[in-house]
Amino acid sequence: MTTANDILKQIKDNDVKFVDLRFTDPKGKMQHVTMDQTIVDEDMFSEGSMFDGSSIAGWKAINESDMVLMPDPETAHMDPFFAQSTMVLLCDILDPISGESYNRDPRGTAKKAEAYLKQSGVGDAAYFGPEAEFFIFDDVRYKADPYNTGFKLDSTELPSNDDAEYETGNLGHRPRVKGGYFPVPPIDSCQDIRSEMLTVMAEMGVKVEKHHHEVAAAQHELGIKFDTLVKNADNMQIFKYVTHQVANAYGKTATFMPKPIFGDNGSGMHVHQSIWKGGKPAFAGNEYAGLSESALFYIGGIIKHAKSLNAFTNPSTNSFKRLVPGYEAPVLLAYSARNRSASCRIPFGQSPKAKRVEVRFPDPMANPYLAFSAMLMAGLDGIKNKIHPGEAMDKDLYDLPPEELKQIPTVCRSLREAMESLDADRDYLKAGGVFDDDQIDSFIELKMAEVLRFEMTPHPVEFDMYYSL
Repeated sequence: MTTANDILKQIKDNDVKFVDLRFTDPKGKMQHVTMDQTIVDEDMFSEGSMFDGSSIAGWKAINESDMVLMPDPETAHMDPFFAQSTMVLLCDILDPISGESYNRDPRGTAKKAEAYLKQSGVGDAAYFGPEAEFFIFDDVRYKADPYNTGFKLDSTELPSNDDAEYETGNLGHRPRVKGGYFPVPPIDSCQDIRSEMLTVMAEMGVKVEKHHHEVAAAQHELGIKFDTLVKNADNMQIFKYVTHQVANAYGKTATFMPKPIFGDNGSGMHVHQSIWKGGKPAFAGNEYAGLSESALFYIGGIIKHAKSLNAFTNPSTNSFKRLVPGYEAPVLLAYSARNRSASCRIPFGQSPKAKRVEVRFPDPMANPYLAFSAMLMAGLDGIKNKIHPGEAMDKDLYDLPPEELKQIPTVCRSLREAMESLDADRDYLKAGGVFDDDQIDSFIELKMAEVLRFEMTPHPVEFDMYYSL
């Protein structure tokens, strides 16, 4: 275990000039404040550092704004992007009066979810393996003024640039719509960028696996290894930070918006999940696809609470432009060992250690601390109440006749529906005090403001459809 003294020694030995204290807000955005190394001492690790929480969306009001940043020594890593030598420490948020974890702190919620798992007796550790996709563009322009609303994206990979004129000539190698999966360069134009992203992540302590071009033009995926809930939520925040920073260094821009382009595939974040107890995989057994009964109940909990989960796993209005049939998006609430159109898939793995559940509807807009915690709570509720998911669906669900499709439940169709579902189905989240009503209500309020802004704003497509009628 890394101690405060270990960190202070590293600061001295490596001539660190600054210490960057970082935390994650309810929307999932990382925030930071930078401390000169001369004021970083043992007291900072025992007492924390005060800051104004009223400036963070979804947190305290101005009349009770003081909050405490408590650095976690285990998260120390160097930031390779800053000109001055800077160490990063991820922080928990504490209430200054009680000294307890602030109930709206996403990282604190994730820690409580891990504690509840142990308390439940189901397992000792939950492992999460996210697979996040994203887009890299050469240029992005958007405006949301009352009299000027729209956006424009550009990348040399976009099929719309087949006849574009470039100073060096148009070389012509680019993926087709839905045709970008796995081609070698020069069609894959971002090989070196993705390699650098993984290299930097590894330097920052993330266990990396692979990278490749994804289905859509300008779309990519980086793979990191599975780890415990809080650890891989931390890693996902580093993942996003590095992706943005490396893209910027190459003069490009990255986005985790699930559906920036109409008519091509959107970006998901499939999340592999498993529970271990006593050093053994609790999801391995003799049931369907080599799963245990507990694993099936876990799936049952995910499917039962899926619409409520959408509030955390797909927390943007843009998320639901991805969750439509026809773009490899898993909208149907079913499970299968072979079927990627199902929302829960059991990946192939002969070893008991490889037995896991892949939940496919989340996207990278998700706050990883809240999304991972909510999925764990849904799965544990399934195990606790023995919620069986029914029979597996091993056929292509999108080829089913309409009358059969109607029998299969679906994920939410909008962020409004997701928030209404969370409001109505929240008790499973409150087990063990992991989430509470105040946190859930504040999250709903935060997101409903986004819903209302989106619903009230005239859209360019509306002008295209209705202006001349």
